[in-house]
Amino acid sequence: MDVEGDKYRSYLTGEGEKNTKWRFGSPPNYDVVNKLFEEGRTNIWPPGSLEEKVQNLVKTWEMEMFNKTCFEDYKSVDPNKYTFSLNGRKPVTLEEKRKLGGGYNSFMQTSLPEELRCYNPEKETVNSSHVAFTTTFPRGLALEVLQVYSGPPLIVYKFRHWGYKDGPFKGHAPTGELVQLFGIGIFQLDEQNKIVKVEFFLDRGELLGGLLKGDKMNTCSQEEEEALSCPVFRRTG
Repeated sequence: MDVEGDKYRSYLTGEGEKNTKWRFGSPPNYDVVNKLFEEGRTNIWPPGSLEEKVQNLVKTWEMEMFNKTCFEDYKSVDPNKYTFSLNGRKPVTLEEKRKLGGGYNSFMQTSLPEELRCYNPEKETVNSSHVAFTTTFPRGLALEVLQVYSGPPLIVYKFRHWGYKDGPFKGHAPTGELVQLFGIGIFQLDEQNKIVKVEFFLDRGELLGGLLKGDKMNTCSQEEEEALSCPVFRRTG
């Protein structure tokens, strides 16, 4: 996998991406979140190691899922075979995942009663969820692979997501505190090294608990309302 335009992510720039349809009109820029990653990671994996390869694959997959709007533009996965599952739920296809709101909503699925959902993925769109998390984490939400238990074609790994709550979340004021989420990911690859099956096991409450610590605010912040039109927020995460 040739890295172009970003040392951790493939398929961002270059001839192969000249016709790619990007969610915000152009390739995302990861400079801000890369800085957070490099300052806060707990491991620096050796170049060419299995851990580094898996970490870059996960970052590339995440980039494509969040930023490319046409399934045909995905290069890390086989769109015709791909399925996604969270915490043992029934696997969903790319089209079914899109109906869930994609991106953050896919990871926030819950069986909690509606009145107990501080974040309700069934009422969030791909745009509203993007606003919620990029406003909360203006420095981005970084990802690192902590351990790889098995290599291709069935990759099993432990990961850590983290960021600083420098912005409001769902009416809760910023705290500036570190918020973290740990979990297990499973990627199944085919003979062409394309991802065909993804499973995640995580506790969404681990993330949301840190986001609800701030004092309750009376009104939605101007930053939340304007986030979609801001080029900085469009390009972080």
